[in-house]
Amino acid sequence: MNPRSSPVAASLDSPDPALERVLTEDSNNSSQGGERNLSAHQPILLDQVSGSFRREVVNRSHSMKAVNRDDEDLENGMLEKDTEKSVRSNKVVTVHNKALLSGVAYCISSCSMILVNKYVLSSYDFNAGISLMVYQNFVSVVVVSTLRFFGIICMEPLTWRLIRVWLPVNVIFVGMLITSMFSLKYINVAMVTVLKNVTNVITAVGEMYLFNKTHDNRVWTALFLMIISAITGGITDLSFHAVGYTWQIINCFLTASYSLTLRRVMDTAKQVTKSGTLDEFSMVLLNNTLSLPLGIFLILLFNEVDYLSKTPLLQLPTFWLVATFSGFLGLAISFTSMWFLHQTSATTYSLVGSLNKIPLSVAGIFLFHVSTSLENSASIFFGLLAGVFFARAKMQEKPQSRS
Repeated sequence: MNPRSSPVAASLDSPDPALERVLTEDSNNSSQGGERNLSAHQPILLDQVSGSFRREVVNRSHSMKAVNRDDEDLENGMLEKDTEKSVRSNKVVTVHNKALLSGVAYCISSCSMILVNKYVLSSYDFNAGISLMVYQNFVSVVVVSTLRFFGIICMEPLTWRLIRVWLPVNVIFVGMLITSMFSLKYINVAMVTVLKNVTNVITAVGEMYLFNKTHDNRVWTALFLMIISAITGGITDLSFHAVGYTWQIINCFLTASYSLTLRRVMDTAKQVTKSGTLDEFSMVLLNNTLSLPLGIFLILLFNEVDYLSKTPLLQLPTFWLVATFSGFLGLAISFTSMWFLHQTSATTYSLVGSLNKIPLSVAGIFLFHVSTSLENSASIFFGLLAGVFFARAKMQEKPQSRS
C-alpha cells in the first residue's frame, strides 16, 4: 500500500490550522511592535507550538496504535482461522492415514499368508492343516507374550469374564482358519480368491439384516457379478475338486460371520475390561490363546497325530523355517485385520480383501505354475473386475454408518 494514501500519512503531510494561526498572528505582532513585542510573544509562541506539536505527536501515536491494533487483530484472526483449518486438515489426514495404513498392512499380510500357506500345504504336501494352524497361533502367542514381558507393549489381563465374551467369535475364528487351510490344499490360489467373493455377498446380506444397512443397486449388481464369476470359474476350473470347493464355501460363511460378529463382540468386550478399552495386541493374544486348546482338540478329532508321527517333513529345518515364518504372518494378519476393522466397517473390510485378490491371483498363477484355460482365466479376470466394481459402488454409496 502507498504510504501516502494512509490516514496517518495524510495527517503528517497536512499543516495544523492552530499552528498556522499562531504563526500568522505572531508575525503580524512582530512587524507592528518591533523586537520587544517579538521577545514578549516568543515564550507564548514556543508554548503554543510545543503544545500543538505534542498534540500532533499524540494523535499520530494513537492513530498508529489503532492501525497497528487493527492489523494485529486482522492478522490474529487470519492466523486463528488458518490454525483451525490446519487442525481440521491434520485431523482428516490422520484419520485417512490410519485407514489407509491399516488397509495396506492388512492386504500385504493376508496376501503373503495365503501364498505361504499354499506353499506349505502343496509344495511340501503337508497334510495336517489344523496342526499348522495351531503352530502358527502358538508362535503368535509366544511373540506377543515376549513383547509384553519386556514391557514393549501393554495389554489387558485375560479374565474369565473377557474369555466368556470372546469365546463365540474365537470358535468362528478357528473354523475360518481351518477351512481356509483345507480349501487351499485342493484349490489353486486364483480360484480361491474368486470364490472368496461370495464372502462379500454374505456380509452385505448380514449387514442388511443385523444392522439395518441398505445397499443401492450398483452394489447388488456387483455382488451378482461376483456370484456369476464364481460359478463360471468353478465350471471352467481344470483342477476342480469338490472337497476343496465345499471347504471354501464353508470358509466364506465363516469369514462373513467373523467380520460381522467381531465388531459387536469388541464393543461388548470393552465393557468387561478394567480400563474399558481393548487394544489390538490384547485381542490378538486373546484370539490366539483361546484357539490353542480348541485346535488341539480338533487335531485329536481328525487324527493328525498319527500323520505327524510318520511324516519326514518335521525333520527338515527349512520346513520349520517356513512354518515359523507363517506364524509371524499369522500374527501380522491377526493384528492388521482387527486394526483395519477398527477403522472401517465389515463390508469395507471384505471389499478391500476382494481388491487384494488381483495381485494375489496373478502371483498364485505364476508362482505355482497353475495351468488354466482361456475360459477359466476369463472367469477369474471377470471376478476380479467385479470386485473392483463392487469397491467403486461402495465408495459412491451414501454412508449410513461408519465405513
